[in-house]
Amino acid sequence: MEFRFETRYDQRGLTAMARALRKTVRKKSSRRSHIFGWCVVALDILLIAAQRLLGEPWTFRNTLTLGIGVILTVILLTEDSVNAFFAKKKMLPGTSSARCVFAEESYTSTTEAAVTEFHYEAVQQVCETADYFVLLFSRQHGQIYDKAALSGGTVEDFRTFITGKTGKPIAYIK
Repeated sequence: MEFRFETRYDQRGLTAMARALRKTVRKKSSRRSHIFGWCVVALDILLIAAQRLLGEPWTFRNTLTLGIGVILTVILLTEDSVNAFFAKKKMLPGTSSARCVFAEESYTSTTEAAVTEFHYEAVQQVCETADYFVLLFSRQHGQIYDKAALSGGTVEDFRTFITGKTGKPIAYIK
């Protein structure tokens, strides 16, 4: 049985991959970063509130502190989109779309730049979002497969196939 996908590596797809990375293989470090970030935001708010309660005049330093707090809050709330934006910037020319064929022994990904064969043993984690399957290889590398572009079987058939080939359970990402 062969499964085929055609996937565009656009902002939406890369955001799904970033979310899958954050919630699986980067989970521990992501949690630490979020705790640290929210502590900085809380300290930022406390410093500004303390100066307001003491009746001190508003200064450039207060504006800078507030700006840093707002920027950090936005980044913490949109982390996956920010990571996807920078991942898109780092992509090599000719790799923004891929055609992939999953066969029994391995799978092949074809882009404008190259044809690459992958072995199922290299997959560290298999994830599924509402629109994509995500195969993760490390803390920095993964691939997405658009469910809407699947041919050669159903989504359920592919779930069974990829679970059997990788030996990894599928992590469902919301």
